[in-house]
Amino acid sequence: MSDQPSKPNRTIAADADLSGRQLGDFRLLRRLGRGAMAEVYLAEQCQLKRRVALKILKPELAGDRTYLKRFEREAQAAASLVHTNIVQIHEVGCVDELHYIAQEYVEGQNLREWLARRGPPDLPHALSVMRQAAAALAKAAEQGVVHRDIKPENIMLTRSGEVKVADFGLARLSREGETTDLTQIGITMGTPLYMSPEQVEGKQLDPRSDIYSLGVTCYHMLTGTPPFSGETALGVAVQHLKKDAKPLESLRPDLPPALCRTVHKMLAKSPEQRYQSARELLREVRRLQVELCGDAWPEDLPGWDADGVDVSDDPRLQLTQQLDGLMKTIALYRPRRMRWAWLMAGVVATFLAGGLLARWLVNEEPLAVAESVRKPSNLPKQPTAMRQLYLASQLGSEDAWWAVCEYYPDDEYCVRRAEQQLAQIYLREGNYVEALKLFDKFAAAPESQPELRAFGLAGQCGVLNRQGKHRESANVLGQLFPIRDKLQNRQMQQMVERVIRRNQEVLGPQSPEQFRQWLEEQFGEES
Repeated sequence: MSDQPSKPNRTIAADADLSGRQLGDFRLLRRLGRGAMAEVYLAEQCQLKRRVALKILKPELAGDRTYLKRFEREAQAAASLVHTNIVQIHEVGCVDELHYIAQEYVEGQNLREWLARRGPPDLPHALSVMRQAAAALAKAAEQGVVHRDIKPENIMLTRSGEVKVADFGLARLSREGETTDLTQIGITMGTPLYMSPEQVEGKQLDPRSDIYSLGVTCYHMLTGTPPFSGETALGVAVQHLKKDAKPLESLRPDLPPALCRTVHKMLAKSPEQRYQSARELLREVRRLQVELCGDAWPEDLPGWDADGVDVSDDPRLQLTQQLDGLMKTIALYRPRRMRWAWLMAGVVATFLAGGLLARWLVNEEPLAVAESVRKPSNLPKQPTAMRQLYLASQLGSEDAWWAVCEYYPDDEYCVRRAEQQLAQIYLREGNYVEALKLFDKFAAAPESQPELRAFGLAGQCGVLNRQGKHRESANVLGQLFPIRDKLQNRQMQQMVERVIRRNQEVLGPQSPEQFRQWLEEQFGEES
């Protein structure tokens, strides 16, 4: 790059799609993502015959010397971070007044996308993400680099199971010596949902700030939502300063207490109370891995794409998301919750329209039959139950999940997770007898385990709906309504939403006024 700033390229419209253009040795294939300062394209590097992600600075910002110097310097700093868990920088250049950074193209999806599809991961997966992300931060700290924008969008999950942290140093494009403004274009302090308290206050940052942001990301990964949310960026930022996150163990009582303590230590308001280095955090995560899951992870297993969903074609590398990204993130959570609540409300209305006010109607057919004979698993027994669960989560087959129950029947946590997966497999395959055996078991869980009851009730209503028993399905949904917030499995939520719509089509809705009156009487909720 030249020391002289480029003149803004007036020939390119601000929102122009550059797909199909040739930029030096790079042929732009398609646009992957857009941010406040740059756009990211999937490109082919012609000489080396490889695909890369090409980040192009917006032409209207190219006339600012400060942007260009920081763009180059930070890219060079990121390029020095050679590590398997860090997205690699290949080249920095300028062609036709377009400034670009060519970096490794990661075939996979980011953690936020993965969570939206699958919901919170199992314990072995969660520890794997934490371990690899901590390793990336440890390498960065050794080179004196502070990421400052650790969040689910910047944690990439490859199809082979690797975790790669993206955007190292690239977000630091703010003007040095000037007061930062959360709404100013091009000023990236980080995303407020994941900011450290010292980052919110504009203080000098060190690697412990990244540890806090990783803690927020881990909290999001384990619970499905960040610890703090709000209508404005300022509202979220203030909570990082003054409010403690809700205890992780209260939201996920199935998690080991040691893991919950680790995440909350990462979330300490004072940097002195956190892990003092990513290396220290990495040692703790490895200790948890050995304690909870046995020895080192298997290295020859398939990765995060175990359910067969092909996500390699559209990784959506959101490398430069700013405050607009924050508001989109908040919007994903708040409206989705409202939609879930009102869809459930609609099914209760349908339930009333059918006159089904009893707690449960006896089906014409029993929900369970005698146990079928099952052949022993063909998979080898792993040294620990957690390792067996990890293997099953990678393979995703009925046999793999059944092996957990067969080899470790006394491990309540692992068997429960395996049975939940088996129930979903049977439901997808139309094996309703086997599915109902498991869903009935979960629906009968005590009130102290509402997560299991919600899962079981959701499964029951799904089976009944597919069998054409819409009134019975609506009745079960009426039971699910009071504990609807406990249904954390995203796939099951989506299934219930489809069931609700189908039941409404068949049974018809009730008037809004009747529904509001009934809702207030039954659940004490206001319209």
